[in-house]
Amino acid sequence: MGGTQVQEKMGLLIELQELDREMIKTRENRREFETEQASLAAELETVQSMLDSLVDEIEALQAQHKELRQALEIEQANIEKAEGRLPAIKTQKEYVAVLKEVDTAKKLNKEIQDRIEAKNAEIEVLDKDRQEKSGEVETIASRVKSRNAEIASSLADYDQVLGESDGKRKVLLDQIPSSMRKRYQMLLDRRGGLAVVEARRGTCLGCNMHLPPQLFNSLLRRNEIYTCPHCNRLLYVHQEQ
Repeated sequence: MGGTQVQEKMGLLIELQELDREMIKTRENRREFETEQASLAAELETVQSMLDSLVDEIEALQAQHKELRQALEIEQANIEKAEGRLPAIKTQKEYVAVLKEVDTAKKLNKEIQDRIEAKNAEIEVLDKDRQEKSGEVETIASRVKSRNAEIASSLADYDQVLGESDGKRKVLLDQIPSSMRKRYQMLLDRRGGLAVVEARRGTCLGCNMHLPPQLFNSLLRRNEIYTCPHCNRLLYVHQEQ
């Protein structure tokens, strides 16, 4: 391969490397937006879950409240029924027994009423929390919706850029020999997206290791493509060197 051909191929590799670095950065930026999207969804889901728990707790208390009201109505009916029997009672013993039955039922009624009031207080507190949490959900949902619209727009822009860059990349790859393409891609994958690096003042800027003087002098002649003996990246030097 002549010196001109080498420089042409290296020029293509350098251009491909710059394009890949831009694409890698674009994908990183895109992932950051996707991560933010997931974070926003998780935040909203957490607050919504808290609201749902409050609603479930209130519904459970309301069901208990309903059962207590039903129990109170039954006991009240029992009291009225027992008191209605009093005028017809003939014996003192039976009269005392019914009075005791009425007194016991009234005490039970009082206990049930106290429990109903306690449930009412619990429901009132939880309902206040529910209203506050509901407002918080609405605020967060509005913010998430607005931010997601911005993110969706940015993601669409990134996708367009990546699509265009991918087309350019294919054009460049078609101009590079198959063996060199495979070598470049292997280095790109193994070296954190950096396969082609500059050699400057006798040093590889990929791994910052000094190059053998003879190798650096060979690089300056630009008649062959060389690799760093330390990191195996493809090396190039700028014309001014």
